Amino acid sequence: MKLATWNINSVRAREARLVAWLAKTAPDVVCLQETKTEDASFPTEALKRAGYDVVLFGQKSYNGVAIASKLPMTDISRGFDDEPSAGPIDDEARVIAATIGGIRVIDVYVPNGQELGAEKYVYKLAWYQRLRRYLDRTATPETPLVLCGDFNVTSDDLDVWAPEQWAGKIHCSPDERAALNDVLAFGLVDTFRAHNPAGKIYSWWDYRGVSFFKNQGLRIDFIYATQPVAEKITTVTIDRDARKGQDASDHAPVIATIA
Repeated sequence: MKLATWNINSVRAREARLVAWLAKTAPDVVCLQETKTEDASFPTEALKRAGYDVVLFGQKSYNGVAIASKLPMTDISRGFDDEPSAGPIDDEARVIAATIGGIRVIDVYVPNGQELGAEKYVYKLAWYQRLRRYLDRTATPETPLVLCGDFNVTSDDLDVWAPEQWAGKIHCSPDERAALNDVLAFGLVDTFRAHNPAGKIYSWWDYRGVSFFKNQGLRIDFIYATQPVAEKITTVTIDRDARKGQDASDHAPVIATIA
C-alpha cells in the first residue's frame, strides 16, 4: 500500500493539481487536511473519475479532512466522539478515520495555535490531550494503525531550518513538543525520521518571501505508525516537487510505502 498525507490548503482551489498529482503518483490512499469546504462542495466526482472513493468530514471555509482510497474503506468515524467528562465538545472538522487493508488510518488536522499564550494555543494543547485519549479508547499499540496529517508542530530541531530563530515560537515551543510526545508515547513510530535520520528535510514553507526557494521550512506533516505497520514500511519520502509552481499548497505530500 502506498499511503500519502497532504495538507491541500483548499481542495476546491487546488482540485486540478490534486487530480494531476494522483495520476502521476498513484497512491492507494491519500489523507487530506485543510480541505476548507463542506462535504457537498468537495470534488468527489473528480476523484471518483481518478479511481478513488472518498470519505469526508468537511467544514465551510475552515479545517476539513478527507480520505481518498482505491481500496475499500470500512468503520468510518468522524471526530473524537469524546465522553462527556472530556468537557465541551466542539464541532471543528479535524479528525476522520477508516479501516483500509486491515490498517486503521486516522487523518488529523491539528489546530495551529496562533501564538504562545493565545486562547487558540491553549485549545491546541488540549486538543493533543484529546487525541491521546482517543487513541487510548479506540486502539492499542498492537493495533495496525497509521496516524497521519498536519500536526502543526516540529518534533525537534532537526525539523527546523533555523532553530535559533524559531526557538520558543509557535510550532517549536517546548509545551507543543511535549504534547506531541505524549501522543507518540501511545506506541507510535515517526516513520519518516526512521528512514531519514539526518533530518533537515521539510514539508511546509511559508508563502511569504522566498522561503521555499531557500528551503527555509519546517517538517510538521507526519506519518506515524504502530510497530505492526512501521516494521512493514520500506520507504517514506516528501514530494517537494508538489510544492512548486503557481497556486501550490504551502505543504508538500508525505508518502509511505507499506509492504
